[in-house]
Amino acid sequence: MNYLKRFGSFWYHFVVGDDWRIAGGVVIGLTLVAFLTHSVQIQVWWLLPVMVVIMLSLSLWHATRRR
Repeated sequence: MNYLKRFGSFWYHFVVGDDWRIAGGVVIGLTLVAFLTHSVQIQVWWLLPVMVVIMLSLSLWHATRRR
């Protein structure tokens, strides 16, 4: 059982890391792109780079506001 706990802890820290907001933004961005591409049939490849810029800006704003 200890092995499963360490395995889960590794994956949590690998995916989420220091900021859960970034992990959430990635999940939201990928879900939105997949939904729009498969159900609405529009190309939204450009949405992921926009999400990266938005999430990076929010993360930097949050980090500088704390100090």
